[in-house]
Amino acid sequence: MLGKYLPEQLLGLLVGAVLSLSGCADVNIFPPSEDVRLGAALDREIRSNPRQYPVLQNEAARRYVQSLVDRIVSTPEIRYRGKFAYQVTLLYDDQTVNAFCTPGGYIYVYTGLLKFVDNEATLAAVLAHEIAHAERRHATERMTKALGAQLLMDIVLGNRPDRIAELAANLLTGLALLANSRRDEAEADDDAFRYLRRTPWYPGALIFFFEKLTQQRQSRFAAIERLLSTHPLPEDRIQAMRKRIQEAALPPPSEQNLRSQPYRDFLRLLP
Repeated sequence: MLGKYLPEQLLGLLVGAVLSLSGCADVNIFPPSEDVRLGAALDREIRSNPRQYPVLQNEAARRYVQSLVDRIVSTPEIRYRGKFAYQVTLLYDDQTVNAFCTPGGYIYVYTGLLKFVDNEATLAAVLAHEIAHAERRHATERMTKALGAQLLMDIVLGNRPDRIAELAANLLTGLALLANSRRDEAEADDDAFRYLRRTPWYPGALIFFFEKLTQQRQSRFAAIERLLSTHPLPEDRIQAMRKRIQEAALPPPSEQNLRSQPYRDFLRLLP
């Protein structure tokens, strides 16, 4: 193993570098292929647990949401187009206002979220936000930050070459790796705004989602708290989105870029 053949001084320098890198932002020891593998593993886990993740068998509704994802993914800012899945699955649970995207671009949208938003642009904004998490590779970045030092030390020292697979499997439990930090959310909000500027939708539509969450947080506390457990919504996120809209000098939204009527037509497809 590598550690057996490294001079002691060089080995010490490598271990020190590992320790310093593990605390830095934007460090990711996992290749994108590992995001793909993790996403496929999570998809299998989700589909094997219909009680917790009841997949909606409604291909017409799924195709509609997939068409929004495909339009976003076609924008030039998407780095992993053709490499990540960017595949939509609808989950039949009206009590859960949420969506999430695994590493590698497997996107899950609850019917509770679909019925919560009021127009196509807002749903597109939420989907763009989830795509941004995959594009930024936030999940494997968090895995690096949480476990990277020990993992890299094991690799440098030649111990436990199976360590990556072991740690990844542990982090799949309960989808724990999908809990986002405030920094992750800010980055995904910013990217979602950029993505939507290359589409027909109103780029600032995420603000409508934020405002409705704030208004209904008390009346739908449990459903919205489940969303906030993975997507925290501090006031600064709302203010930041308003600032983006102002700085971009966006004209007021219209039916043309909100697409409320087509969205109401879509909702009739849902049970």
